[in-house]
Amino acid sequence: MAKAKPKAKAVKPKTKPISGAKLSHIDQTGKANMVDVSAKAPTERVARAEGRVIMRKETLDAVIAGNAMKGDVLGAARLAGIMAAKHTHGLIPLCHPLPITKVAVDIFPEHSFPGFLVQATVKVTGKTGVEMEALTAVSIACLTIYDMAKAIEKSMRIEGIRLLEKTGGKSGPYKAEA
Repeated sequence: MAKAKPKAKAVKPKTKPISGAKLSHIDQTGKANMVDVSAKAPTERVARAEGRVIMRKETLDAVIAGNAMKGDVLGAARLAGIMAAKHTHGLIPLCHPLPITKVAVDIFPEHSFPGFLVQATVKVTGKTGVEMEALTAVSIACLTIYDMAKAIEKSMRIEGIRLLEKTGGKSGPYKAEA
């Protein structure tokens, strides 16, 4: 007869800030909270993110030719990314619902990977940024490419999801290193 595994004990995360940085979504007692942005002035905020779906050349060629069994891979991925940006607050805990004014998802075939480069740009005039919306748009667009083309190749990889740049807000502009 096999021994029963001991129950895992809940571990309370340490709440000490890293290198003096303050985490805005953690209160003084270490509990998660939604940041109050009511006193902030609305500003125009833009964020751009990117990610890659790496695949075999044959898979890339099939998607470009429109030969995936599920249909228009890139059209579905673009639409999924736009929808995901609009629903980020329902997917990522503590994100504010935002009146997004623009979402653009661009998908470029890259024969050098081979695969697709996915980029998203999200814009809002508001009291908090849209970095998470841009990252969510890219993530879901990449996942949709995988889902739509997995009948051709299950070994595809999603890589390099990152924030490229953001403007607006108190922290000012950010641009990723090349």
